[in-house]
Amino acid sequence: MKESSSAATVVSHPVEADPRWQALLSRDPRHQDAFVYAVKSTGLYARPGTATRLPRPENVEFFACAEAAEAAGYRPGKRAAPAQREAAQAEAVARACRLIEASERLPGLPALAREANLSPYHFHRLFKTVTGLTPRAYAAAHRARRLRDGLASAPSVTDALYAAGFGSSSRLYEAADGLLGMSPADYRSGGARQSIRFAAAQCALGAIVVAESERGVCAILLGDDPDVLLRDLQDRFPRAELVGGDAAFEQRVAQVVGFVEAPEIGLALPLDLRGTAFQERVWQALREIPAGQTVSYTEIANRIGAPKAVRAVAQACGANRLAVAVPCHRVVRHDGALSGYRWGIERKRLLLEREAARRSEADA
Repeated sequence: MKESSSAATVVSHPVEADPRWQALLSRDPRHQDAFVYAVKSTGLYARPGTATRLPRPENVEFFACAEAAEAAGYRPGKRAAPAQREAAQAEAVARACRLIEASERLPGLPALAREANLSPYHFHRLFKTVTGLTPRAYAAAHRARRLRDGLASAPSVTDALYAAGFGSSSRLYEAADGLLGMSPADYRSGGARQSIRFAAAQCALGAIVVAESERGVCAILLGDDPDVLLRDLQDRFPRAELVGGDAAFEQRVAQVVGFVEAPEIGLALPLDLRGTAFQERVWQALREIPAGQTVSYTEIANRIGAPKAVRAVAQACGANRLAVAVPCHRVVRHDGALSGYRWGIERKRLLLEREAARRSEADA
């Protein structure tokens, strides 16, 4: 009998002597938040109450929390709590973003994936889902941001371009139009050598200011006071040459006003869209929403392939300076309620009511 009692206490692996092993075997929900266990053979970790097949004790490693398991290189299992899994994924992407921002050259996809303990394919898909951009596009946007900041503060354009990670001036000038909308020198001088025509008018929505660069219409601003709108335009390019529109431009303004009054007629004018790669993807998706229809911020995020970037979509809508031409007023909350609008909620309501009425008349 003694031998039998002694044999009952023998364990085949040290893990089995750990009280957490017994908690894992019992699936006791009281231990759900007490620790996590990781499985060496799969590289995954989970809570003790997770309904998964029990691992062999020699493959188990215990940790006090999920963060400790991830620091050791483990990833959350597929059956981990959604919030826990999403938090871990967001942190993995955040680490990759910090690595991209701290690197002179864009790290290769395999290196970024290794940092996140994912395969290159899954990392690329996760990164785009969370940020709305590919790693390469994120790096380009970060470099453009560094360039804009550098042009505003660096002693020279040359200093700014090298600080932003451009290997040569030729590479910078090749990309400048897309990144800045003008040459680096013009941007550095606040658009001092850029001519922007503008004019103020009145429409059914109040005051309107229309501005046009050499590339196309760059601003359609709505408000109550035209002077406030003009100051907004001046703030964007404080040293640009703002030129009051001539008779030909007044016709252009009348065309824009007619479009604002009846968006369904379309606006056959070139637009000067200046934003990040992500913002321009959002703005393009907005332009594809027919007049008289609305979509949610979540729907736009799904349409551009970035379902988790809902907040970034809302921020891109807020950054839009081309009222109605880029119809951010057609984006509403998921419950259909109206949310913020750069030019006022009441204008948004009026625009939507008018568009819905015209659509009903057309369908009748």
